Amino acid sequence: MTERDLLSSESSTHLSGTLADPANTTPPQPLREAVETAMRRYFEHLDGSQATDLYAMVMAEVEAPLLACVMDHTDGNQTRAADVLGLNRGTLRKKLKQYGLIEGDAP
Repeated sequence: MTERDLLSSESSTHLSGTLADPANTTPPQPLREAVETAMRRYFEHLDGSQATDLYAMVMAEVEAPLLACVMDHTDGNQTRAADVLGLNRGTLRKKLKQYGLIEGDAP
């Protein structure tokens, strides 16, 4: 069994009920594959340099377009968007401001 098989096996119990649910008989989700491909490419291009704040970087890259798409899907309705995302509406507003997706103080 390869290291990748072990990681997949170990993580399968944590993914039950998600888009990446390994019990699902459909092929792997394109988003999951895209993230894995991007991360492998990122590590290859580090060329010996040390990665820092990787989690924050990846979350920012994924969260902003996720929020934008959900807001578009809900026609800008923050209450519906918060429900779709499983977030508190206040948390959603904070994140929307953070990424400059609504009026407010963006960093």
